[in-house]
Amino acid sequence: QVQLVESGGGLVQPGGSLRLSCAASGFTFKNWAMSWYRQAPGKERELVAFISWQARTTNYADSVKGRFTISRDDVKNTVYLQMNSLKPEDTAVYYCRAGGSNYWGQGTQVTVSS
Repeated sequence: QVQLVESGGGLVQPGGSLRLSCAASGFTFKNWAMSWYRQAPGKERELVAFISWQARTTNYADSVKGRFTISRDDVKNTVYLQMNSLKPEDTAVYYCRAGGSNYWGQGTQVTVSS
């Protein structure tokens, strides 16, 4: 069955960095676009970053452009989100998603606070 397992979240000070990972299994990962979403308390889930199959295209929410980088390793079946210059407003649960499917990970909490 399809599994997406996020890791790498935690507590970081403003200006700090984190790298999230999402390990995928149960489907042909290299053939799928992958995305990272986030959901802050009381807010709707929003798209943060997208990467196409073969990593030919990446897109980012305006709020994270220039600070976050999405990448993928099709050998390790893993998608990453490098987050730099973190701000308190980046605090959320971060989820990965396979394409436009209903396959989601369980989420990993990112808290940016001093």
